[in-house]
Amino acid sequence: MTGSTGASVYQDVQSGSMNELVTQHAPLVKRIAHHLLMRMPSSVQLDDLIQSGMIGLLEAARKYDMSKGASFETYAGIRIRGAMLDEIRRGDWAPRSVHRKSREVAAAVKSVEMRTGSDAKDTEVAEELGIDLETYYSILQDASGSRLFSFDDLTEGGDDSALEAASGEISGPADEIQDEDFRAHLAKAIEGLPEREKLVLALYYDEELNLKEIGEVLGVSESRISQIHSQAALRLRARLQEWR
Repeated sequence: MTGSTGASVYQDVQSGSMNELVTQHAPLVKRIAHHLLMRMPSSVQLDDLIQSGMIGLLEAARKYDMSKGASFETYAGIRIRGAMLDEIRRGDWAPRSVHRKSREVAAAVKSVEMRTGSDAKDTEVAEELGIDLETYYSILQDASGSRLFSFDDLTEGGDDSALEAASGEISGPADEIQDEDFRAHLAKAIEGLPEREKLVLALYYDEELNLKEIGEVLGVSESRISQIHSQAALRLRARLQEWR
């Protein structure tokens, strides 16, 4: 067998293996898309998530290295979800005013908590911002959609940090230590949240319930759960600001 023929056979085998991986794990794309869609605003379309997720799956099939230790499904799941979130971010459906007001809320939370030494209450944050409680809740509601996915970005690399760990692409020990250090700070910050906010995050991220289901568990409306989730993410942002 000549060298060129051997290379061709290898490429055919490699291509066949990649196609098999993509076909086998296509349902994973739909499953992740449906799960994310429940957390997204109505402007996000299922077909768009699936399309970007398939691109992520193809990338995973091309780059997967079984010698790194992670299963393909784990690696692909991270790639798929990351591709979907990247597509949503590129859409930038949230107006700049929403991002600006979110930063203002985080700053107000930090100011109140530094001054009082305790968790900032809704009324205290609203007063710090110079607005009434209804307006404050409206800001949280507007911010809720973006917070639902950008909470995952509290780690500087977002999903990429987990992706690097799964694929063995972390550049060196210093990066790994830094990532572990941040995760320790994040875990501590979450543990220090008010009980209701901590419970909502646990039900949402650990138990993977959607907002409506969490509302049924806690006996409040879906919109209120959305506000609590948004407030928790902004509180974490305020408490982790200096670390970042």
